[in-house]
Amino acid sequence: MGIMDEDVVRVREETDVVRLITQHTQLKKSGRQWMGLCPFHGEKSPSFSVNQEKGVYYCFGCQVSGDAIDFVREMENLDFAGAVEYLAGRAGITLHYTDRNEGKTHSRRKHLTEAIGKAAAFYHDLLLSDSAARPAREYLKDRGFDGEVARRFSIGWAPDDWSQLANHLQLSDADLKASGLGGINRRGAQYDSFRARIMFPIFDERDNPVGFGGRKLPDAEGPKYKNTSDAAETYSKSRVLYGLNWAKTEAGRTDEIVVCEGYTDVIGFHLAGVERAVATCGTAMTPDHARKLARFAPRVVLAFDADGAGQSAAERVYEWEEEFGLQFAVVDLPADADPGDLFRTDPDGLRRAVDQARPFLEFRVDRVLGRGDLSTVEGRAHAAEEAAGLVAQHPNVLVRDQYLVGIADRCLLDVKQLRQRSRTRKAESDSATSQRRREVSEPESTATRLTPETQALRLLAHRPDEIAGFLAEVLFTEPVSLDVYRALRDAADLPTAMSSLNIDPDGSTAAALLGRLLVEDASDDEHVGVLSRLLALAAERLAVELEALARRDEDLSTYQPAISYLRTQVMQLREPSPDIVELEPLLRWLVDYQKGRSDG
Repeated sequence: MGIMDEDVVRVREETDVVRLITQHTQLKKSGRQWMGLCPFHGEKSPSFSVNQEKGVYYCFGCQVSGDAIDFVREMENLDFAGAVEYLAGRAGITLHYTDRNEGKTHSRRKHLTEAIGKAAAFYHDLLLSDSAARPAREYLKDRGFDGEVARRFSIGWAPDDWSQLANHLQLSDADLKASGLGGINRRGAQYDSFRARIMFPIFDERDNPVGFGGRKLPDAEGPKYKNTSDAAETYSKSRVLYGLNWAKTEAGRTDEIVVCEGYTDVIGFHLAGVERAVATCGTAMTPDHARKLARFAPRVVLAFDADGAGQSAAERVYEWEEEFGLQFAVVDLPADADPGDLFRTDPDGLRRAVDQARPFLEFRVDRVLGRGDLSTVEGRAHAAEEAAGLVAQHPNVLVRDQYLVGIADRCLLDVKQLRQRSRTRKAESDSATSQRRREVSEPESTATRLTPETQALRLLAHRPDEIAGFLAEVLFTEPVSLDVYRALRDAADLPTAMSSLNIDPDGSTAAALLGRLLVEDASDDEHVGVLSRLLALAAERLAVELEALARRDEDLSTYQPAISYLRTQVMQLREPSPDIVELEPLLRWLVDYQKGRSDG
């Protein structure tokens, strides 16, 4: 079930891909194309090409390619439906869904997030202007968060009133509860979920408001923080990450994302210039958090105590490194330091701590050895034992051994004994998981070079009416070119062709080739000449093959007629043909000959 195909087509047609992409990188007109620096990888010379007419892009540096929907998926880390919905919202297009219930679900979620957005605006206005919010303003100012910061992060104030928000929003009872903004008391009256709290609105990665975190003032009663309930239809604390909507851009640029504990920590990092910080919302990191983080950056820097949190999270961290391809590091903050305060007192030190973040295991081992008494035999043995226990939790034997060598050196111990002790601890804990090696293969050369086959495919993509009827599978020998030809031949349009290649797990190289060809200019390609060269190569290949078969079978008479015909055709193709129709007999001969061999 999903979005109606005609709506997807309309979104593609009504999206100006150049205008979309220029929000992320500057493009300049170059002939029929637009060129600029690739937003997907660092480069100094423009290699990113956009074809505005066809609505596609291609990078000659990293071979990324696609259309407007693909671009939004990559830049905003959305799934296909999410990207279409994002573009539809920009264009004012109403989407229809193949499943009526799915459409209703989407509409309901949109209705609830709009209500939460109105609540955020209500709370924000009160913080800035209501006299009753003065203590909250003074508290924030003391923390270094002035009115400009409050506006930047939409900070608000929930009044000390039972139903002021509910009266303002005028939601139905069901919607008030479903949004997490309030509830119904025993007398059937509506009440607000948050009262007398500084409000931090929480957005999903698409900038949709989904919930709140409310902090009490220092002298107020009740828990320090209160979050939107998981019973709300828009909010799940095990999945949501505060600040991800602001952090995703820098995270994508740096391939790194910082995870801290609280809302003010995130704001402190951002104000210090580390704009890739997010926070879990009142809960420990979960697999869903790790899965989401992996969509935005491969390196996760933990900016909280990895001793306390690390003791219970170590096994999960290694599992997440294995499962999601993440790398975890830890910021070594000063004792009792709070990023929400350090951004004022030592912003350079806060940034430096992030830049110098160390691998998760290295940080924990150093912390253990640093607090141990290495001046005595007993102290060194105890510290080494504890550190070896941490090392035993890591699943990679090579990593474990290097750490053990370092521990033995620092503790003046025999590394062989420490290895034996580590193996024993490893067996006792049984917490290791095998590490999966990930190999990233280089794209095949077909995706980056121009051959007669790719030149023909470029013509087929740009001017199909001129050449489509004069191409056949027998003309293509390179697997990638053949995949692209089949996709263009069988698809109703270019987006469908690209989608068919992207769906195939092995189609990335073919998709890259098609993406490049779509942004290249084919106006100077002479279709008769291209097809002549392609036919000559196909005829020459078959003639050579038949000669080899004749020698193998010692039967030249059987193969001679075909060989003579092919050699004659190759010679004739060296002379330019004035009309593509004159090339058709050889193509049909090749197709029929190939079919006869297959049938035989």
